[in-house]
Formats: sequence, structure tokens, C-alpha cells
Amino acid sequence: MSTSSVPRPEPAAESGPRRRPVLPRIARRGVPEGALPALALFTAVRLTGLLAVILTNGLRGHPLVRNLAHSWDSRWYLHIATHGYGRLIYVTPDGAIQTDWAFFPLYPALIRALTTALPVTPGQSAMLIAWVAAIVAAYGLYAVGHQLYGRGVATALVALWAVLPHAVELTIAYTESLFTALAAWSLYCVLRGRWLWAGWLAALAGLGRPSGFAVAVAVALAAAHEALRQRGRVPASLWAGAVLAPLGWLGYVLWVGSRTGDLLGGYLRVQSAWDSRFDFGAGALRFLKALLLHGGGFVYPAALVIVAAAVLLFALLCLERAPLALVVFAGVLILLVLGGSGSFSSKPRFLLPAFPLLIPMARALVRTWRRRPAQALLVTGALTAASLLFGAYVLAVAHSPL
Repeated sequence: MSTSSVPRPEPAAESGPRRRPVLPRIARRGVPEGALPALALFTAVRLTGLLAVILTNGLRGHPLVRNLAHSWDSRWYLHIATHGYGRLIYVTPDGAIQTDWAFFPLYPALIRALTTALPVTPGQSAMLIAWVAAIVAAYGLYAVGHQLYGRGVATALVALWAVLPHAVELTIAYTESLFTALAAWSLYCVLRGRWLWAGWLAALAGLGRPSGFAVAVAVALAAAHEALRQRGRVPASLWAGAVLAPLGWLGYVLWVGSRTGDLLGGYLRVQSAWDSRFDFGAGALRFLKALLLHGGGFVYPAALVIVAAAVLLFALLCLERAPLALVVFAGVLILLVLGGSGSFSSKPRFLLPAFPLLIPMARALVRTWRRRPAQALLVTGALTAASLLFGAYVLAVAHSPL
């Protein structure tokens, strides 16, 4: 892991008068070089993925597009957007009372605002927000990759994110695309030293998902490390950004606690009713034991492979000496996946925002492209086909929780 927020090249020997440092092209222009082709590639892949889902729905005799906006958690978000909080509960067979307070407010608030402003339904608003956020997120990934490694790695990073096994969930009415957009741009601001923007975006990310505090932790630790590295000689905006970062997540958790009558523990009880709690991996071990003893459908072994691959990629990310903020963000998300309870089929979705895990693969893909372009094309083509087929399967065929 790097000892600084941004990797720096070895200093070169000075041979003359010192020149004024030249800003990178991304700082001198509004759009980094090569961003538009990368975003076009991302859009093309994800539109093809949506088409695969629609065709699969048609072949199975299902409504063609309904599951894009009305699958699992999507229904809760749409109900909150339409009716507000505290209006929907579900009693499980074992008597647990699940409430809509488990769902963070940013996405339903945006759905409600867009539905009020435009002549669209809540479902259409939810889809539009998810699609726009997915493109903004891909742009954020490109900006991070370009800032650190240049155009080639940035393009590969976006391409690999587009073909993840569960990438279809970036373009349905779920929060992953919105959360990733906020996280990516917050981390980019950390890399550029724009601490106030990093803090504000982290606070918004904390309003988007329970795992939003991963962005706040990354911003705060990167700020603390920078302050230590500079021996305290840092601008006030650094401290302000670090303080702002956790306020969104903390504010909603305390609001739920106030509604339940238990300020500090109320939110944890709400999540526990959804079997969503941090149990230090006990639930994951029970799942692994059941899978080995009794087997399971295709989705569950695939989820296990994806989570294991994420752990390996995290180790490679650390060996790459990636910036501290990126390592912390990805590490916290992996820790939540490994140590959290809940359906194992949902865990790959929780890892979708952990885009720094793809940096080692992106760098390797660029190296392969420069030496053996045919092999690189074969690999990316195979990953794309697998992603499109798997996405259509989990959304239109499988009945496992997304």
C-alpha cells in the first residue's frame, strides 16, 4: 500500500533551472482525453445487457421491462418515493417485522423529485436516475484511472466494470450506480486534494446506502494520513471535508433511531429484522457449510466464486501500492461482505461499487493489449459474453434475491 494518497514517480535529477510544474491534461481541460470513447463503450455494453434481459423476458413469456424497475428492493424504493417512510411493513414467517426504514433516503428522494418535475411515473424516474448515475459513475472511474495511470488503464477500468457478472444491476432501479457515482467522484477529489468536495460527496454517498460510510472512512483516513505527512500544515478544507464525510450516514442512522425510540440502537434493530447485521463472518461460514453439504443453484456457487475473486483482487490492489483512499474504500466494502449476514446471492451486488479492485486487472489488460492484442480481445470478448448471459439469468430467470 502506498504511503501517500497519490502514487508519485521517483524524482529525477535536476539539470537546470526549475520549471513551473505543468498541470496534467485532465486538470487543464473539462473532459480527460479518451473519456468519451470509454463512456460510449460502457453505454453500448450495458444497453446490450438490457436488451439481453428484455429478450429473455420475452422468451419466458414475462413482461418485457417490468423487472427492470420492480425487482426486490426496487419496490420498496418506489413505495417510499410515492408514500414516504413508515407506510410499509412486512412480517416474515418467523415473526420479524421488516420496515422501510432499512432503506436509505437519497434514491427515493431523487425519484420523488424527478416524478414531481417531469411527467413520468416513479418507475420511469427510478430507471432514468439509475442510467444517468451509471454513466456518471463510469466517468468517475475513468477520471480516477486517468489521474493515476493514464488513458489506457482508465479505459480498461471502465470496460471491466461494465462487464462484471452483476453489472446488469447498475442499470435497474437499484442504488448501486448512484452510490458508485458519488463514491468514485469523492475519491477522485481526494486524489486531487479537493477535500471539501470529497466530504460533501461522501456525505451524499452516506445517504444512499448502508455501506456509504465506507466512503467516509476512506476520506477521513486519507485526510488524517495527509495531515501526518505534512506535519499538520494542511488547509482548513481538509479538516472540514473529513468532518463532513460521515454526516449523511450518521444523520440517517440517528433519525431512524429517533423514530424507533432507541437513538443509538434503533437502526441496528431495523437492519437485524432484515437479517442484515455484522456477525464477523458467522453467516458466511454457515452458508459455505450448507453449500458444501447440500449444494445449491447456480447463483450461489457463482456468488461464492465472485467474493473469493474479490478477496484475491484486494490483495493484488495492495501489492500495486494503490492510493490509500482507494485501498481503504475497497477494503471496508469487502469486510462488510465477508463479515455481514444476509443472503449470499446479494453479496456480489454489494461489491459492484468496489471499483478499485479492478485496477490490477485493468493494468494487466493494458500490458497484454500492447504485447498480444488478439489475446486481450479474446479475454474481453469472453468476459462480455459471460456478463450479458449471467445478467439476463439472474434478473429474468433465477429467483434468488438480487
